[in-house]
Amino acid sequence: MLPELPPLPALTRAEGRLVDCYLEVLDLLGRINPARGTTTYQGLRAAQALVSKSIELREALTVMHDRGESELHSATLGRALRVLDGERRARRVTVPPRDEP
Repeated sequence: MLPELPPLPALTRAEGRLVDCYLEVLDLLGRINPARGTTTYQGLRAAQALVSKSIELREALTVMHDRGESELHSATLGRALRVLDGERRARRVTVPPRDEP
């Protein structure tokens, strides 16, 4: 049985969209990473999708800015990213250690 995840912190709708879009972009970057990818086609498809997901991320930030949300609450957003497995997802973007296959 999987352990129960902590609850997501309270986020505005715009903050939730920002977190979701950021994680989608992160996942795509992980698929593009040549040190972790398996095929050029997989990387190509991820790179193509990255364009539209980057636009969605920009739009989420634009909405926040237009609403006067000029500061990011990094501690709260960081908690949300951790609950949503952001640390594991971010590791796919890095170069793996030498001993990792």
